[in-house]
Amino acid sequence: MSVFRPVRGMRDFLPKEAELMEYIEDKARTVAQLYGYREIMTPVLEPYELLAAKSGEEIRSRMYAFKDLGGRKVALRYEFTASVARLVADTFRTEPKPLRLFCVGSLYRYDEPQHGRFREFWQSNYELMGSSTPEADAEIILLTNSLMRDVGLKNFVFKIGHVGVLRSILSEEGIEEEAQNRAMHFMDKKEYENAFTLIKGAGASEGCLETLTGLVKIKGEKTFEVSRRMEEQVEAYEKATEAVGRLRKIIELVLETGEKIDIRVEAGFARGLEYYTGIIFEVYVPDMEIALAGGGRYDKLIELFGGEPTPAVGVAHGLDRIMLAMEEQKTALKRKEKIMVAVIPIEDHLKGEALKISQMLRGADVTARVEVMGRKLANALQDAARRKTDYAVILGERELKDGSVVVRDFKRRTQKTIKIEEIVEEIKT
Repeated sequence: MSVFRPVRGMRDFLPKEAELMEYIEDKARTVAQLYGYREIMTPVLEPYELLAAKSGEEIRSRMYAFKDLGGRKVALRYEFTASVARLVADTFRTEPKPLRLFCVGSLYRYDEPQHGRFREFWQSNYELMGSSTPEADAEIILLTNSLMRDVGLKNFVFKIGHVGVLRSILSEEGIEEEAQNRAMHFMDKKEYENAFTLIKGAGASEGCLETLTGLVKIKGEKTFEVSRRMEEQVEAYEKATEAVGRLRKIIELVLETGEKIDIRVEAGFARGLEYYTGIIFEVYVPDMEIALAGGGRYDKLIELFGGEPTPAVGVAHGLDRIMLAMEEQKTALKRKEKIMVAVIPIEDHLKGEALKISQMLRGADVTARVEVMGRKLANALQDAARRKTDYAVILGERELKDGSVVVRDFKRRTQKTIKIEEIVEEIKT
């Protein structure tokens, strides 16, 4: 009989990996709480039309989409933003603004599996809806910086751009939205020649092409110098100039907090999703080609789904990618380790008492594992030591008659007899 394995692009998380994922999720929830975001949960399965709207041609081609038994076309979610926007357009229509919403879970996309890229992946997602101010954009960047810092990552870099600069130029040139979307798709992949050929074919002027060609060369970590060069490059386009000013203001607000954030501005930076209207950003660490997080401003999506006009900005953090980065950087988990205790009955008729004592330990927030394999004491102690157990509570008939047990300290290599009611105090001190 053949052995079943996970479907290609899916994977199992073994205990150590699951522990690390849980640690990152815990940090993500802590950050959400500190910034005032409320957690929501949305379905894994959504109407295809919802997820397809403004997703981009490539993503639409890679969605897990199918007809259910009712004949409805549905798809597995590949991101959270569309689901949150749907919820806000309907359920949260009359809620006071701004809304700060957070969710975490698994997503699905039929990509070619490779290092750091799977068909099932995990994200934490934060959306700030109802504010069009630069402070809202700055908050999303600061929030992302907080999570990357709190999980212990080092040398991470924010790549920041403003899709409004590019779209304003193309709109002033009369380029239709569909052609703009295709051009953004090429620019996202850094296929600039294809993008410029498409734009030229759509009727753009030579001045427009010269402006765009110059823009994609402007990048660097001296953010205000880069923004000044961007302004000079787009001075013929009023809306694009305003967008550059907005980008500079957002960066000013972030840096005024005193947080140490490594920001690189790229004037020609674009992202594949079609709904972005303003600032966009991604987070990278050295030697990893994939983004750990990405987000930006989208001011028209909620209205598209039938809601009121609602400006919004958000970010998604790739939890399994953050996990991979932490493993590569050998990041230590900063968490209080729980005490681990093995409860070992020497005789079969003491198993009930072993279960009783283990429940007492768990009630005191101590992890307790009862010996359930029927091993002799020496073998049970050897197994406990191999599993890096802190203490063994050994139940012998003679000690129990006196209301006592033997507690062995594996680290100090000592043991002593103590009263049952004193076990918790003994191992915690």
